[in-house]
Amino acid sequence: MNYFSSDFKLGILGGGQLGKMLLYETRKFDIHTKVMDPSEEAPSKLACNEFFKGDLMDFDAVYALGKKVDVLTIEIENVNLNALEKLEDEGLKVFPPTRALRIIQNKAKQKLFYVDQNIPTADFQRFAYKSEIEDSIANGGLKFPFIWKAAQFGYDGQGVKVVRKLEDLNGLPAGECITEEMVDFKNELAVIVARSASGEVKTYPVVEMEFHPEANQVEYVICPARIDAKVAEKAQEIALRLSNKIKHVGLLAVEMFQTRDDKILVNEVAPRPHNSGHYSIEASYTNQFEQHIRAILDLPLGNTASKVAGIMVNLVGEEGHTGNVVYENMEEILGLDGVTPHIYGKKQTRPFRKMGHVTIVNNDINEARRIAEQVKNTIKVISE
Repeated sequence: MNYFSSDFKLGILGGGQLGKMLLYETRKFDIHTKVMDPSEEAPSKLACNEFFKGDLMDFDAVYALGKKVDVLTIEIENVNLNALEKLEDEGLKVFPPTRALRIIQNKAKQKLFYVDQNIPTADFQRFAYKSEIEDSIANGGLKFPFIWKAAQFGYDGQGVKVVRKLEDLNGLPAGECITEEMVDFKNELAVIVARSASGEVKTYPVVEMEFHPEANQVEYVICPARIDAKVAEKAQEIALRLSNKIKHVGLLAVEMFQTRDDKILVNEVAPRPHNSGHYSIEASYTNQFEQHIRAILDLPLGNTASKVAGIMVNLVGEEGHTGNVVYENMEEILGLDGVTPHIYGKKQTRPFRKMGHVTIVNNDINEARRIAEQVKNTIKVISE
């Protein structure tokens, strides 16, 4: 099929910043895009060929978009799977496939899948209701501290909480959830695996992630990870094994823990471009967004190697600021060597909302990390 400057139509469910960055690549290739998002102010709206406002969990809205395109993909996994399944049954190419999304969309199913497939992961328990957690604690089946996770609809640090005492459960959603044993880890790692529709597979280098202690959001992504080569090899092997079991098409971001004794435990996965791959826009031969497009259109996958060391700094709204966004000290960071900011186009900021990211590239990973710290301490995302 001719995808370039043709009548081919690519549909994207979700119009957030990931969709916006995907559209950089479709515009580069002159691929016609139709995007649906519930917000009229979605970052992707100005970059796509056609924009549709619609609820991603609504069967009719998702089905209607699917009938207008030749291939349908996602930039967020919280979408109506029944609509996708019907579209697949009618012959539409949907990537990642619905069967993969059914595993990934629900964290309880995701964890059970790891156990069934002998993928190493932290010990966990599944609960239909939050009240069952309290019963388990009372009966000695669950001990503090532990991690609580909503089974569905968590994102950007939402739907995850460290529970150290009974009162920490107050205010959490009452529905299906899991609890995980606290892992004593020394590094949080991630590997992005690209898989094409015909089965070609490539992995990106292992990255190291540093998280904000309160918001549970990534603050820095460091590539390459500053870990032993044998640990990196083990992480990539587990990511490849998991990718092969799920049989996704497109990208699969596999988040992992490196324990104190160098075991690798899978934390969770995302079947799409991912925050841990943003560094690739400046640092890699083929960035993750172009790679996703190549994979779902069954084009040859690009070179995943890095040209240079890269670090990504997340730009999130400052605490105490809600309203029209202002990027303070932008000129100062633009004056630093190897620094490239990406602003997502969200006009309203609020505490810890992802508003953009900054990539720092350098031949020396330690110098890149130093500059990243300088960037983090300089630029501020505030309100008017």
